Amino acid sequence: MLNVYLTDLQAYNEGHLVGRFIDLPISENKLAQTISEVLREGEVICGSGNHEEFFITDWEWDDVEFFSVGEYDNIYELNAKLQAIEEVESYKHKAIAFLLSEGLANDLDDAIYKAEDVIVHENQSMEDLAYDLLQECYGVDTLPSIISNNINYENVAKDLEMDGTYFEMGNDIFEYIG
Repeated sequence: MLNVYLTDLQAYNEGHLVGRFIDLPISENKLAQTISEVLREGEVICGSGNHEEFFITDWEWDDVEFFSVGEYDNIYELNAKLQAIEEVESYKHKAIAFLLSEGLANDLDDAIYKAEDVIVHENQSMEDLAYDLLQECYGVDTLPSIISNNINYENVAKDLEMDGTYFEMGNDIFEYIG
C-alpha cells in the first residue's frame, strides 16, 4: 500500500545514507525490528553507538494516495492508519482517499465510516455521467431525435457539478450522497 524509506538520522547528519525501504502496513514487531536493524547498521557505518532517531526520506503509494506523508511522521501511527485502511474492502479505498483529500471527513476513521456514502464512477467524465443519468431517468434513446439530439450534456454536467454532489478527480467522478 505504501512503500517508505526509513533513514538513520544520525548517520545522515554524518554524511551517510543508511536506510531501508519497507512496505507498510506490517506487524508492529516487524516494524520495530526493521527500525532496529537500520539504526544498528548506522552505528556500524559511523563507528558510533546509540543511534536512536530515524526519519522518512522517501515514500511512494502503490495505488491510491490516501494522505500526505511527512519526513517526521510517527511511523507507528502511519502503520496503524494503513492497517485500518487495509481492513476495509479495496473497492472503498478510492472513496476514503477522496473524502480525506476534499476535507469531507474529519479524520481517517470518519472517512472509513463515510465511504459507504460515496459512489465512484471510474473512468468517466461529467458529460458521460450526465448522459447515463438522463438515460436512466428519462430513456434518452427512446426520445424523438429532435429532442435527444439537442440535449446539451456539457451544460447538464456543469449543473450537476454545481449541485455539490459530484466531484471530478483524475479520471473518476465521485458522487457524495452523505
